[in-house]
Amino acid sequence: MSSEPSTTGSSPRTSRPGTQKSSGQMTKKGERAAKEKPGAVLPPVGEEEPKNPEEYQCSGVLETDFAELCTRSGYTDFPKVVTRPRPHPTFVPSASMSEKPALDDQRLSGSCSLNSLESKYVFFRPTIQVELEQEDNKLVKEIYIRGWKVEERILGIFSKCLPSLSQLQAINLWKVGLTDTTLTTFVALLPLCSSTLRKVSLEGNPLPEQSYHKFMALDTIVHLSLRNNNINDQGAKLLGQALSTLHSCNRTLVSLNLGFNHIGDEGAGYIAEGLRLNRSLLWLSLAHNRIQDKGALKLAEVLRPFQLTHTEVVERRRLLLKGTQERMRSPSSSRHGDTKMDRERNQMMGPSSIALVDKMDKMQTMKTPKGLGKKKDKPGEVVKKEEKSGSGQSPIQGPPKKEDTTKAGKGKVTIPEQKPTKGKGPKTGSKEKRSILLDSELFAEATEVVNPLLEPVEHRDGKVFMPGNKVLLHLNLLRNNITEVGLEAFLTAVRYQVQFSKPKSASKGPVGLLWLSLAKNCFDPQCPAYLRIQELMLPRDPIKTKIREEEAMPAST
Repeated sequence: MSSEPSTTGSSPRTSRPGTQKSSGQMTKKGERAAKEKPGAVLPPVGEEEPKNPEEYQCSGVLETDFAELCTRSGYTDFPKVVTRPRPHPTFVPSASMSEKPALDDQRLSGSCSLNSLESKYVFFRPTIQVELEQEDNKLVKEIYIRGWKVEERILGIFSKCLPSLSQLQAINLWKVGLTDTTLTTFVALLPLCSSTLRKVSLEGNPLPEQSYHKFMALDTIVHLSLRNNNINDQGAKLLGQALSTLHSCNRTLVSLNLGFNHIGDEGAGYIAEGLRLNRSLLWLSLAHNRIQDKGALKLAEVLRPFQLTHTEVVERRRLLLKGTQERMRSPSSSRHGDTKMDRERNQMMGPSSIALVDKMDKMQTMKTPKGLGKKKDKPGEVVKKEEKSGSGQSPIQGPPKKEDTTKAGKGKVTIPEQKPTKGKGPKTGSKEKRSILLDSELFAEATEVVNPLLEPVEHRDGKVFMPGNKVLLHLNLLRNNITEVGLEAFLTAVRYQVQFSKPKSASKGPVGLLWLSLAKNCFDPQCPAYLRIQELMLPRDPIKTKIREEEAMPAST
C-alpha cells in the first residue's frame, strides 16, 4: 500500500523524459493525475480559452449563456444577470406596520458584521438588468446596463450571446465607459442581433470623437437616445449629415433624443440641414441644450417653405431629366400609356424611375390646388421647363452620378421601402413616444412619398421654394435660450402648418407638427406669441384631444 502512491506520484516525472519502458498502467494513471490537478484551481487565461467560448452553443437564456461564456473566458468575478426591478405598488400604512421600523433599527444596530455590510451594498454591484417578455419565461425583451465599464472582452461575449435572444427589442447603456473604439465594436455587433431590435440608448457616455452618428448608419435602429453625452456642435454636424445630405438619407430612424447636451446655434443649424431632405424622423428632442435665436430660426425655417440652394436645384433638374429620359426609353411608357391605370402598371412592372416621375406628376396634379404650387397647373410644363434649364448645365457627369443613379433607381428615398420587411417596428415605436398612434393612415401614404427634391415646388422671383418638413410630429426645445425673436419664427411656421393641414384633416399623408415644446426659455410665458402658439397647437395635440373627448363623454351621457 505504501509503494503504490510513491510509484503513482513519480510516474508523471519519469514517463515524460524517460524511454518507452514504463508500463501502460502507470502512464494512464499519470495522465489522469495531470488532468485532475488543474481542475482544483481556476487556471489563468491560456492559449486554448479563446476557442472555448466559440465552441459553446448559446441556448437563448441570457443568464446561463453569459455566465458560461464569462467563465470560459477566464473571468472569476463578472456581473450577474438579474430581472429589472419593477416599481413598487403604492404603500398604504397600517397599524401593524408602525412597529416594523423600530424592529429594523434594532436589528441593524445589533448586527454590524461584514456579511451584513456586503448584503447592504449588493445593490451597487455591477449587474445586467433584463426585462422579460413574460414573467414565466426567459425571453429577454430589454437589456439595461448601468454604471460599470463595458470592455472589449465583454463586447466579444455579447457578440456571442445577444444574437440568440430572439425577442430582444432594446439595449440601454448608461455610463458604461465606451470609447470611440469600443463604440465601433458595439455598433458592429448590433446587426447580428435579432431583427426585433429597434431601440438603442447610450447615455452619460461622452466620446472624444463624437462618433454617435455611427448608430444611424444601421437600417434597423428606429429609436435612438443620446442624452447627456456632452454632444457639441461638431457632434451635431455629424448627426445632421447622418439624417440627410444631398445624396443620402436615413430611412429608418423615427425618434432621436439629443436632450441634455451642449448643442448651440451652429449645431442646431446642422440638425436643421439634416431635416431638409429627411422624411422619416417623427420625434426630435433638443431639450436642455444651448440653442439661441439663431439656431431657433434655422429649425423654424425647415418647418415652412424654404428656398432650395443652387446645388439642390441642379440635383432636382438632374432627377427630373433622368426620369423623363428613362420613361421615353421604356417601351411600356408609350404615348398610349399615359392613363392613370397604365402609370400604376408601370410602377409595378417597369423601372422604378418611371414610378418616380409618374408619382411626381400625380402629386403635382393633386396637390397644386392646395396652394403649394399655384404657378404650375400642368405637370407637363414643369418637366419642359426643367429640361430646358437643366440641359444647358449638364449636371449628369462625374462620380456623383453613380450615387445618384442608385437613388434615382430606387425612386423612393424614404423609410417605408424597408418597413414591410421589418414588420411593424416603426409603428410601435411611434406609439411608445407619442403614447397615442394617430392612425395607420398616418403611414399609409408614406409609401407614396418620393424624393423630397421632387416634391411640388413654388417659384417666387426666380427662386425655387420647397414645402417645409411636414413629417416631423414632435419637437422638444424645452430649456434652451430662445427669446421672443425665435418665438416669432416658430409662430410663423406653426401658422403655415396649421393652414396646410386644414383641408387635409380627413385625408391621409403628413400632417405637420402635433406637439411643440418651447417652455422654460428666455421669454415671458404670458407673451402674445407664446400664447398664440399654444392656442394653435392645443387642438392638434392628440393626447390632449383624447383627454378632452373622454371628459366630454360622461357629461353627454
